[in-house]
Amino acid sequence: MSHTLTDEQVRHVARLARLKLADDQVHYFAQQLSAVLGYVDKLAELDVQNVEPMAHPSAITNRFRDDVPTQPLSNEAVLANAPDADPPFFKVPKVLGDGGGA
Repeated sequence: MSHTLTDEQVRHVARLARLKLADDQVHYFAQQLSAVLGYVDKLAELDVQNVEPMAHPSAITNRFRDDVPTQPLSNEAVLANAPDADPPFFKVPKVLGDGGGA
């Protein structure tokens, strides 16, 4: 099966992802994504019927650090990183009801 993406399909995906692409970028990504899908097609040709599924190709384990309590940030320090605040609260755009942005 051959996957060749059209410029229009790339524009559609870019629109869904809210990306603005120039025409030359659309054509470039159509070629790049088509090549990626070609590699996926190659993988689909492999006979994996007797291959046991695995979660990761390397033998790695999770590394956890000790859970050591530390001093939390002050409310002032946390609110200093907010784009908008009305101490002691964060101010966010209204998302429910009239005037919601969604």
